[in-house]
Amino acid sequence: MMSVIVRKETDPAGGTSETSGTSRERMIASAALLFRENGYSGTGFRDVVTHSGAPRGSIYHHFPGGKAQLAQETIDYAAGVVESAIERGAAAGDPLAALRATLAWWRATLVASDYRAGCPIVAITVEAHEPELSESADLAFARWERVLAAALRDGGVPPARAARLATLAVAAVEGAVIRCRAARDTAALDEVGRELEAIFRGARDGG
Repeated sequence: MMSVIVRKETDPAGGTSETSGTSRERMIASAALLFRENGYSGTGFRDVVTHSGAPRGSIYHHFPGGKAQLAQETIDYAAGVVESAIERGAAAGDPLAALRATLAWWRATLVASDYRAGCPIVAITVEAHEPELSESADLAFARWERVLAAALRDGGVPPARAARLATLAVAAVEGAVIRCRAARDTAALDEVGRELEAIFRGARDGG
C-alpha cells in the first residue's frame, strides 16, 4: 500500500500537512479525498492535478486509461488504507479490537473532514455505473470483510457465522457513515458500534 500525505488536507489515512510521494501517488491519494467529498462525477482530472500539485499533463501519462483507470487505482488505494486500519486492530487477537479500530478510523475521518468525507469507494460505486469498477468495489469491501471474519474466527466464532457478521459490520458501518454526514455528528456510528460490539461479543462468547 502506498504511504502518501497530501498537502493541506487530511488524507484517507488521517494524516495531514506536507506533500510527499511521487506525483502519481499524490494524484491517487488526491482522487480518494476528492471522490469522497465531491463525488466521482463531481471530480475532474483538473481538480486532481490542482489538488495534488502534480505537473499538468502528467495525469494522462500516469493514467492513459482515463478517469476509469484513476478510479480503479483509487479503489485499490482506499481499500488498502482501511484494510490496514482493521488489521492493526485485529493484531490484538480480539474481534472487538478489530471492530473498534474500524469505528475509530471512520469517526476520526468524519470529524477531521467536518463531516464532508464519506467513502470514496461508495462514491465510485454509486456514480460510475461501469461494471469493472463495480466489481473492483465489491472486491474492496470483501477485503475488509475477510479481515474482520478472520478476527472473528480467531476469537472462536464458526467460519460461516464469522463471514456473515463481517458482512453485517461493513454494511452497517458504511450506512452509518452516510447517516453521520447527513446529521453532522457521530451518533449513528456510535450507536451502530455499540450494537455490533454486543453482537460480536455474544458470538465470540458462544452466544
